Amino acid sequence: MFKINKLRDDETIAFAADELKKYLWMMMPDTDDISISLTPDAKDGFRLGLLEDFGLDSEAKDPVWDDVVHIDTTETGGILAGSNPRSVLFAVYRFLKLNGCRWLFPGLDGEYISRQPITAQKYHKLADHCIRGFMVEGTPGAEHVLDYIDYHAKQEMNLFSPDDIKIYMRRYYEHQNNTMNRHMEPLPTEQYNQWWAMFEAEALKRGLLLKKGGHSRIPAAIGLDPFAYEEYRSGKKPVPEEARQYLALINGERKLYSYNGGGSIFFTNLCLSNPEARRLFVKSTADHLEKNPRLCMNTVGFADGHHNHCECEECRKLHPADFQIMIANELDEELTRRGIKTKVALSTYVDLMFPPIREKIKNPDRFFIQFAPISRSYTSSITEDTVIPEPLQYKARNVWDAPKGIEECVALLQARRAQVNVPCYAYEYHFWRPQMRDPALMAISRRLYEDVRSLKLLDIQGYQQDGSNRHFFPHGFHHFIHAETLVNRECDYEEMKADYFSHLYGEDWKQVVQYLQGISDAFGEKYMHGEDSIDPARGTHYNPARAKELMKVEELSAVARELADTHREMPHRVQSLAYRLLERHAEYCQKLAPVFIAKCQGYDKRAVELMDAFIADFGRHDYELERWLDFGLATRMLRVAAKQMPEIEF
Repeated sequence: MFKINKLRDDETIAFAADELKKYLWMMMPDTDDISISLTPDAKDGFRLGLLEDFGLDSEAKDPVWDDVVHIDTTETGGILAGSNPRSVLFAVYRFLKLNGCRWLFPGLDGEYISRQPITAQKYHKLADHCIRGFMVEGTPGAEHVLDYIDYHAKQEMNLFSPDDIKIYMRRYYEHQNNTMNRHMEPLPTEQYNQWWAMFEAEALKRGLLLKKGGHSRIPAAIGLDPFAYEEYRSGKKPVPEEARQYLALINGERKLYSYNGGGSIFFTNLCLSNPEARRLFVKSTADHLEKNPRLCMNTVGFADGHHNHCECEECRKLHPADFQIMIANELDEELTRRGIKTKVALSTYVDLMFPPIREKIKNPDRFFIQFAPISRSYTSSITEDTVIPEPLQYKARNVWDAPKGIEECVALLQARRAQVNVPCYAYEYHFWRPQMRDPALMAISRRLYEDVRSLKLLDIQGYQQDGSNRHFFPHGFHHFIHAETLVNRECDYEEMKADYFSHLYGEDWKQVVQYLQGISDAFGEKYMHGEDSIDPARGTHYNPARAKELMKVEELSAVARELADTHREMPHRVQSLAYRLLERHAEYCQKLAPVFIAKCQGYDKRAVELMDAFIADFGRHDYELERWLDFGLATRMLRVAAKQMPEIEF
C-alpha cells in the first residue's frame, strides 16, 4: 500500500496527489489501496509540498514565474516538491516520466503509461526559461481545449492564454473551411462564455498562469462586440456613429480597415493621438483586469495586420510605439490607482517593432517586452556566430519594410530594449503557419529546438506560442521538443527524438522517422516557406527543379502505408493510434504533393484547383481526425501557398 501525504491544503497540490494516485494505479493495477491525506508533519510515504516545507533551498527568484522541481524518492515514497504549487504538480509528472510514462498526444489516447513497479529517483531542476506558454488559435473545439490544458501541464508548460478563443472556436463549430463535408453548428455567445469559465477553472486547478490582451481589446474599448467579427466584416452589423470618431484615419476615411474584403474590427486601429480614445482603451483594459484578478499579465498591443495606423496630422508626428508607451504609462497609473498589480506586456508586433522617438516608460517594474517577430523567416535560427545588422528604419506612417530574417527582427528588438530595461519574452508563431507548411513536422521540430536554444543568447526569458493546440498530425514531437528544451536548454535533440518516437512507434520507430524525414525533405523547408523561388516575379513557389523531389512523396507514402498495415496491433493504445494516423498521413501527403508539383512548375491556376479538390476530398476525414489534425487552419495556410503571391504574406 502506498501513502500520499499532502503537506499543505492547496487545490493544485491536492490535484497533484490525485494525479499521482491515478497513474500509480495505472502502472501497477494490482497495487493495494493508495491513500491520500493532509498530513503536514508526515515522515513517510510520498510527501507533496513546497520546497520550504522540507527545509530545502530554492533558486527561484520569483516563485510566481520560476518553476523549481525537486524529486528524491525510493520505491515506496519520498519527496515530490516544488517552488510553487504548480511546480509540485510538475514534480509528479516528472517523477512519472522518470519511471517510463509519456504523454505523446493530448487526451487519454495519447498516454503511454509504463507497466512496471516504480524505482527510486533523484532530480532537481530550475526550468531554464520562466515563461513557457501557449495561446490557442487555429480552430479549436471545447473538448480539444480541455485535452490540451491537461497536456500543457504534463509537458511542464506554465502559462496558458486562450485569448480571443471565442472567435477561433466559432471557426471550428461553423466548419468555415470545410462546409462541403461538415454542417455548420452555430452556438450562442453564452455557450462560449460558459466554456471560457470552464477553461479557466481547469487551468487554475493545475496552477497555470493566465494571460490575456489580444486584438479584441481595440474594438471592445469603443463598444464594438469582438465576437461579432463576421457580422461587422459582412456589413450586417454597422459601426455606431459615436464609435467611428475613434477609428484610425486611413486614406482620408475613418472606417473599419479592409483586409481581404470587408472591414475587420481586428485589423482596425484607433486614432491614438485622441486622448479620449486612449482613455477608453485604458478604462476598458483596467475594468477587465479588475474583474479578472486571476490574470497574471495583460498585453498592450494594437490591431492585427500592418500598415494600418491612423494617418491624421497629430498621429503622424510620432511612431505607433510612442502611442503604445503613452497608453502603457496611462494604464500603469490607472492600475496603480486601483491597486491592481497585474504585469503588462508591451508587444513589438509589426509597426510596433520600430522603436519610439519620444515617449519613455515611467515605471519599468510593471512591464515586460513581448517580442513578436511574425514576419521572420522560419528557415534559420540565431547562433553564437550570428551577426546582427543595423536595424531597419521606419520611413513614414504606414510606410516601412517588414524584417524578413530573424536577424533583422532581433536588430529592431535590441533597438527597443536599449530604451527601457525590462524583462523580455518572445511571442512566437511556430505552431501557426510554419507548422502547417511542414507536412511531416520534422523541419519545424528542429527549428523549434534551435530557436529555443537561441533565447539564452538574446537574454529572452521564454516563449509564448501562438497557434493550433490540436495539430498532432501525424505526431507531436514538435510540442515535445519545444516543451523539454524550454525546461532544459541542454537536452540533446537526437536523444529526445529517439525517446519520443520509440515510445510512439515501438521498435520500428526508425523506419517511421525515415519516412517522416523524407516527407519533410521532399516538400522542402525553404520551398514551403516561399524562400526557394528561382523567379520571385512568377511567385514565391516557382521552382521547377523541386518537382523531382515532390514526386518522391508517392513512393514514401507507399512505405508508410505498409508500415501502418503491419503494425495494427501494438502493445499500447497510443501506438496503435499512431500507426492509424500514419496511414491517413500517407494519404494526406500523397494528395497534397500534386498541388505543389503544379505550383513549382508555374501552373498556378491548376495548383489552386488541385488545392480545392484536395480540401474537398481529404476533408471527408475531418471528423475522424479532428483531435489530431487542425484541418481548418492547415487548409487556410496551404491555400495561401497555393495562390500566386509576389511576396510572403505575414
